[in-house]
Amino acid sequence: METARYLLSRFAQSLFALFCIITLTFFLARLAPGGPFLDEKKIPEHLVEQMKRNYGFDKPLPVQYAMYLGRLVKGDLGPSFGNKGFSVNEIIADSFPVSAALGFCGLVLALALGIPVGVFAAAKRNTIVDYALMSLVTLGICVPTFVVAPLLGEIFALKLGWFDVALWENSSSWILGSVTLGLYYSTYIARLTRGSMIEVLTQDFIRTAKAKGVPPLAILFKHAFRGGITPVVAFLGPAIAGLIGGSFVVETVFGLPGLGQHLIKAASNRDYWLINGTVSVIAVLILTMNFLVDVLQAWLDPRTRANR
Repeated sequence: METARYLLSRFAQSLFALFCIITLTFFLARLAPGGPFLDEKKIPEHLVEQMKRNYGFDKPLPVQYAMYLGRLVKGDLGPSFGNKGFSVNEIIADSFPVSAALGFCGLVLALALGIPVGVFAAAKRNTIVDYALMSLVTLGICVPTFVVAPLLGEIFALKLGWFDVALWENSSSWILGSVTLGLYYSTYIARLTRGSMIEVLTQDFIRTAKAKGVPPLAILFKHAFRGGITPVVAFLGPAIAGLIGGSFVVETVFGLPGLGQHLIKAASNRDYWLINGTVSVIAVLILTMNFLVDVLQAWLDPRTRANR
């Protein structure tokens, strides 16, 4: 019963947060300077007014907002002004698999690198191995993706010719983008894992296990790992959503047609419905992942339910 109330409360909070994000995005996009009907060529004023009437932009802003929510409930994200002949639903349906593949591969790499490095550093804490690993992790955190991405493209695509440098044509087209994202998130995962594992390894039940002669590897992975991995699980919510939503920089550098690319173009073109639709999809991803993380945390540590 307690678990059901906890999950219901978290679900209600997620819905409220989603409503707030959709509302703020709608009004901020509409209040920004410019509009979707501005072009390099001067459009006659009567044509602009006619287009506004066709799309309902001649109505008061609260009425437009109510109309948008009505379409949104039906799953209709509206037309794209910057991509003539395409709806926002079609654009997101085409771009989401790109960001999803890029993010999934990046997440697998981040976990495969970050968790072992963090556990090993915690096991060798305050030694030269720990200092060396954490120095590399700190360097990885400090170096942004817009520096790493061009370097990987220059070395492995242009000089060595192992991968395609850009576009989305085959598997080698997005490996460098996934590696860039994976390396970036692995540094945070490694740091979180190390800090949490060190905290768990100093607790009384670990000292008791050592006194009983439990082997070091058994202490590390059987007794300490489950508690030490909890902060990493909490971090996975926004990390997964960020990875799937796509890194704007990575997609721009490698020319990948993901959600991030479309959001940047939509903001430049004042493509209101594409801005709202893309932000809404990314928000749903973040909130869904955070909710699933809450469920997983409650399973890993029952005290979570009591503290919230």
